[in-house]
Amino acid sequence: MLNGFKDFILRGNVISMAIGLAVGTAFTAVVTGFSKAFITPLIGLATGSVGNFNDAQFHVGKTVFPYGLAISATIAFVITAAVLYFLIVAPLAKVQERFAKEEAADPKAEKRDCPRCFTEIPAVASRCAHCTSEVEPVAALLEKMGVPAPR
Repeated sequence: MLNGFKDFILRGNVISMAIGLAVGTAFTAVVTGFSKAFITPLIGLATGSVGNFNDAQFHVGKTVFPYGLAISATIAFVITAAVLYFLIVAPLAKVQERFAKEEAADPKAEKRDCPRCFTEIPAVASRCAHCTSEVEPVAALLEKMGVPAPR
């Protein structure tokens, strides 16, 4: 039973996930600190208030609703999402797009109907596989394949 647990823990994807969680937690702490140090005061300057929403609350009867904590968490989330998108997701998408190999179109994949039996055959075929009648291949596709067109 312990050997199975050891195999589970030492599996590569579990270790990668643990490292990702640790880095994500550290990144969240950095973004939260940045938000509290710079973004919240800037919002306070723009709105003419203190900018620290953590203490904002309202009371209904004896119940306290600390809505400022939700506002602070929302600001931290939006900043985290923006940083992740603009510094990681968008650049990686451009890199992947640059290095993506264009797959050549397969000329055999294009189809057409046989003029005699009306079954679907490859556009470059010179004979129908179903009725064995001779058909004229599509010249443009033959040129793509580097095969001279019949005369």
